[in-house]
Amino acid sequence: MSSWFKRKEKGIVTPTEQKKETPDGLWYKCPECKTVATMAEHKRLLSTCGSCHHHDRIDAADYFDFLFDNHEYQELDADLRSADPLNFVDTKAYPQRVAATEKNTGLKDAVRAAHGQLNGLGLVVAAMDFKFIGGSMGSVVGEKIARAIDYARQNRLPFLMISRSGGARMMEAGYSLMQMAKTSAKLALLSEAGIPYISLLTDPTTGGVTASFAMLGDFNIAEPGALIGFAGPRVIKETIGKDLPKGFQSAEFVLEHGFLDFIVDRKELKQKLTDLLTMLKAAEVPAAEKAVLVR
Repeated sequence: MSSWFKRKEKGIVTPTEQKKETPDGLWYKCPECKTVATMAEHKRLLSTCGSCHHHDRIDAADYFDFLFDNHEYQELDADLRSADPLNFVDTKAYPQRVAATEKNTGLKDAVRAAHGQLNGLGLVVAAMDFKFIGGSMGSVVGEKIARAIDYARQNRLPFLMISRSGGARMMEAGYSLMQMAKTSAKLALLSEAGIPYISLLTDPTTGGVTASFAMLGDFNIAEPGALIGFAGPRVIKETIGKDLPKGFQSAEFVLEHGFLDFIVDRKELKQKLTDLLTMLKAAEVPAAEKAVLVR
C-alpha cells in the first residue's frame, strides 16, 4: 500500500543565491525581559525597553540630544585632554591607553559639558561617558565639571550633573582623588549663590564619584535600576562577612533608604526637569526682597 503523500525533500531548501542575510542593527533584544523590538522603536523610547522599562546605557551626546531644545547646544571646554603626571604604566603606558580610547570612542575624556535650553529654560549639563575608561574620574573630568559649575554660577543657570562612573582613575592616583574635593568646593560656591544643582545618577554610579559630586545635589535623582554605591557588593560582603539585602545598591533600594529624592524614567526626564526648575524659579526671592529680609 502506497502513501498518498510523499516528501520529496527534507525541509525547505532555498538556493544559496536567493538567501538574504538579516542586516545587523535592525533589532534590539532586551537583556532583562528578552523582548525583541526594532532598533528604531528602541531609539524612539530613548534606549529603554517598551515592556519592562530596562534602561540601556547611553552617551553624553544622547542626553544632550533629547534634553536640549531642537538638539541645539554649546559644548564647553571640548578640547581638554589628560596629561600623564605620574608616567603611569600598567599593561600599557597611560598616554597610549588614552590615545587608543580616543580613537575607539571619538571622545576626548569621560565627561562632556554643554549649555542650552530645556523647554525654554537655560541649563548647564555635564554628562559622563562610561565607555571612556569606565567613566573614571581623572583630572580632566574634575576640571571640566568644575568649569561647567563656574559657567553656571557666572551666568546664574541651573546645573545638571549626569553621573555614570566606575570611580577614580587609578592611572592618576592622588590627582584623581583631588577632583572629589575640587568639585565639592565648586558646588559649595554654587549653593552659596543660590543656584540649583540637580544630580542624576545613572547605571553605574560608584566609587569617588558617588562619594563626592554625585550625592551633593539639591535634588538627587536616578534612573530606574541604576547601580549606585561606593564599593562593589563583593567587596562589601567580604568586609562585613554577611549576605547583602536583595536589590542592594539598586536605585530603588537607595530611594527606599532615603538617599534619593525620586526615580525618573528617561522618557519623562525632560518634562520632570522642566517642572522642577519651573517650581524652583517661581520660588526665587527677588533681589529687592532679599535686601529687605537681610535688613
